[in-house]
Amino acid sequence: MDLGIRDRVAIVTGGSMGLGKAVARELAREKARVVISARNEPRLRAAAEEIRRETGTQVLAIPADMTRPDEIRALVDQTVDRWGTVEIAVANAGGPPGTRFETTAAEDFERAIDLNLMSTIRFAQEVAPHMKARRWGRFIAITSVSAKQPLPGLILSNTARAGVGGFVKTMATEMAPFGVLCNVVAPGYTRTGRVEDLAEERARNEERPMDEILAEMGSRIPLGRMGEPEEFAAAVAFLASARASYITGTTLQVDGGFVQGLF
Repeated sequence: MDLGIRDRVAIVTGGSMGLGKAVARELAREKARVVISARNEPRLRAAAEEIRRETGTQVLAIPADMTRPDEIRALVDQTVDRWGTVEIAVANAGGPPGTRFETTAAEDFERAIDLNLMSTIRFAQEVAPHMKARRWGRFIAITSVSAKQPLPGLILSNTARAGVGGFVKTMATEMAPFGVLCNVVAPGYTRTGRVEDLAEERARNEERPMDEILAEMGSRIPLGRMGEPEEFAAAVAFLASARASYITGTTLQVDGGFVQGLF
């Protein structure tokens, strides 16, 4: 299926590894012009080169820390200087550490909100004018199923990512008259380094083998397994596409059926 985004200009934050890298690769396969951003410059540049080799598509690496407003602004400005606009923006940031209410300080909440919620808001503020000017755009925030079904031991993620959903839903309504579609994609347990880190932390806390924790995670999913990053990326690419022209203000779960709620 041709998704209709050839030569569209896309920025994917957190694009050097995991879900962000998988999304960048999928957009590049569709021949979008892709900018990837992350803090670790050597890993970022290696990821860009890898995607270029695999897809034969233009991929630009611009280092940025998404908790720093000046670096977010510079990321968007450099993209516009290079390719004239931004049409697809995928807001992706690493999750905060696993904690519980009684052991979590107010400062921990502030850091989590800055990392996940405020970075998304600032990124949206920078890219939205370019999308409005072209009367076409796709803003997609990557969160977690914890935004719909809070997960035990992840109070920081449960809190900050739910805020992202509320923000994007509101943004979708306000941006709709300009042809800018705004959605959230919520991954469930997907086999990434982040999930393996969480599993390792649980294994230490519960004094159990990590393989046992990973198997247990998979067994809780109706499809009986964790997702693969490529499966998640395909859903994001669809929402970024011309084919998704009547989808906005939604939170799409890519979770193998994990979330049990009706909405």
